[in-house]
Formats: sequence, C-alpha cells, structure tokens
Amino acid sequence: MGLPERVQRLAAGRPLVLDGQTLATDLHLMLRLQQVARRSELGAADIARGRAAMRDNAALVAGRQPIGATRELTVAGLPARHYLPHGARPATDAQPLLVFFHGGGFLYGDLDSHDGPCRVLAEVSGVPVLAVEYGVGPERAFPGGFDDAFAAVQWVVENAAELGVDPARIGVAGDSAGGNIAAWTAIAAARAGVPLAFQLLVYPCTDADRATESLRLFGEGLYLTAESIAMFNDVYLPTPEDRADERVNLLDVELPAGLAPAYVVTAGFDPLRDEGEAYARRLADAGVEVELRRFVDQIHGFLNIVGVGRSSRAAVLEIADRLRTALG
Repeated sequence: MGLPERVQRLAAGRPLVLDGQTLATDLHLMLRLQQVARRSELGAADIARGRAAMRDNAALVAGRQPIGATRELTVAGLPARHYLPHGARPATDAQPLLVFFHGGGFLYGDLDSHDGPCRVLAEVSGVPVLAVEYGVGPERAFPGGFDDAFAAVQWVVENAAELGVDPARIGVAGDSAGGNIAAWTAIAAARAGVPLAFQLLVYPCTDADRATESLRLFGEGLYLTAESIAMFNDVYLPTPEDRADERVNLLDVELPAGLAPAYVVTAGFDPLRDEGEAYARRLADAGVEVELRRFVDQIHGFLNIVGVGRSSRAAVLEIADRLRTALG
C-alpha cells in the first residue's frame, strides 16, 4: 500500500470508473488483495465472526496512530474512551469535545474497531474525542443503541465541568450506522433543548428502505455490499414498524429548530452515498447550516484506513481539519 501509484496501478489493473468517478488506485489494490485473501466484504451471517473480522480488518488498516493520552471512562453506564491530543489544555481549562459513535451496521463495532480514526481526528484537530460504545443488536435491540447515545450526550453535558469540557462546544459524530445514531442524537438533543455545536456525519445511513442508484451501482465488490446491508436490516430492524421508525428514516423526520450545524461526508463508491447526500439536502432545506463533502475516489469504511495507503488518510486529515475549524 506504500508503493508508488504507478506500481500500484500495475498490480491493481485497469482503473475502475463508475458514475464518472475513478476509484483511488491504492483502494483498488487493497480490494484486490482482500479478494485474494477472501476478506473482501463487510458482513457475515455469523455475527460473532463478522464482529471479529471487522476488528481484524480495522487493525490491519489503522496502523499505530499517535495520541497525547487516552483514558477509559464509563459514560451513562457505557464503556467509553477519551482521546486527549498532545498539547491539550489541563482539565481545569474548558475545551471542546467530540462524542463519537462507531459504525458497524448496528451489529458490529466497538471502541477498538474505531480506535485508529478517533486517534487521528483528536490528534490532528486538537479536539478531544470521546468514543462511546453503545449497545449493538441483537443483544441490545432497536432502538436501544439510539437511547444509549442520547443518554451519553446528556451525561457529557451534565458532567461537562468535571470533564473540563466547554458545554458550548460539544459535537457529535459517527460513521455509517454511527452516523445515523449521531444524526438522530443531534435531533433528539435539539428537541430536548440540549445544546450541541456540531455534527460530523460520515457516510451516514438515513433511509432504512433505500432504493438508490448508489446502492445499485456500488452494492457489490466494494467492501460494503447490498447483501450485507440487507442482513443488517433483517437482524436489527426485523419488523415493518422498526423500519418505519423515524430514527432510521431521517429523510422523513420533522427536523426541529436549533439543530446543530452539520458536516456531511460521503464516499463516491459507497452504496450509502445517495442517502447521505439526500439527508444533507434535507438539512439545508430545513435551514440548518450544512456542508456536504463527497470524496469521489473513496469507498465505504475509508475513515478507518488511516495507517496504510495515501488517499484515505488524506481524506481523514481533511475531515480533522474541518473539525478543528468547527470546534477547535
């Protein structure tokens, strides 16, 4: 993954061009290597195996990322990890905080699966990150993970002084399923009058009954597949009532006043691309301050690829820079 691009191109084969976009060469090569190793898709019928595979894949692509310090916390009864960048001010000085919810199809993911990107986001932006391990299904049935996330944000606001956090500079973030949870948490916070300053939504799920062009174009061979998405839905949202719930149908939800400004990130080669961008437009139509950034050459999951290759890390550094501007 560290080879010159021209050498990577020889190994990866002809460029992959879809929808007027060209897949990054290093990601094209990575997917080829994963196919050879038979580790090319997210999702497995055996949930325990799928969780282990996600952790293993995340460790392979995360590398060793520097951070000033980390500490394990319990937040609203949930495991959490606090990332403090080098040069962070003493706890007696109020500082911003980004509360992060991991992706994983509502079934996978934990503090370790997203340790790498949380380190990079905190260290590069200078904004401390608090990753929270909400309950995933099927053990924690829908909507338990959403309830966990909102309880965690409430806990942070109530304990801001003890954490050394400026209550006026608290943001929420998440990727994929975690992006859905972060977006909903921002909505619930605005409805409850809980102040949030920012929401960072990285390729969020926003439509449980998606029938998008991006799902058709990118639903096979690009890590997250249409088959995996269907499996996640079948396990986590098993009833029609679940799939009709406003928490997972953000394109139809009534957006409240006071919703935090949003930075919505999508990937060009992601089955979830179109629904994420539709939600950004929905926010804009409701008068919310929103910025949409599509990384046209990236795939779903690029947030985790911070230790190998070049293109995904560059995208994550750009996201961290935007976080610095929003909360730093």
